[in-house]
Amino acid sequence: MTDPLFKADELATPLNPEEREGLIPSYITLHRELNEAEQANILEAEGWAFARKRDMLDERYLKALHKRMFGRVWRWAGQFRRTERNIGVATYRIGVDLENLLNDCRYWIDHDTYSLDEIAARFHHRLVLIHPFPNGNGRHARMATDLLLVAQGQPRFSWGRLNLVNAGATRRAYVLALRAADGHDIRPLLDFVRS
Repeated sequence: MTDPLFKADELATPLNPEEREGLIPSYITLHRELNEAEQANILEAEGWAFARKRDMLDERYLKALHKRMFGRVWRWAGQFRRTERNIGVATYRIGVDLENLLNDCRYWIDHDTYSLDEIAARFHHRLVLIHPFPNGNGRHARMATDLLLVAQGQPRFSWGRLNLVNAGATRRAYVLALRAADGHDIRPLLDFVRS
């Protein structure tokens, strides 16, 4: 029997039973209700995050951002995952790989290694690739990337202009662009983020 609450589409990262127990609101029984609760939490976090300039290239801030985005819904919000996934680095590498990404991104900015759009796309791709949290990694990485752009005086990405939470053509295009970046072809992601 399928659990309607935790039924995920093929593009979502499934939660293990322990992570599922971290659900805070007791009224949530349907996946639609979970999506609505998470979206309300994310909108509140967006107001907090964009209210003032912050150091996006800081591990503590990235954890705090995730907690702000999902902390009213999940007890584990803002904590690195402790279980292996079919996506993401091994759990013992999360901290090191994230620190390497943050240092690389600082270098790219300081030395104009790439355009700001390409720096942001590369930052986003690697943050998703690391997959530091049990869930919400794509949404977190998109907001973190937009914050990075705004901090550099650039407009936010359009992210295909459609809702990426629900499966659909836009979400599939996003995932395909990320997979191309996995193969060192950043162009599809650069095209997608400003489309």
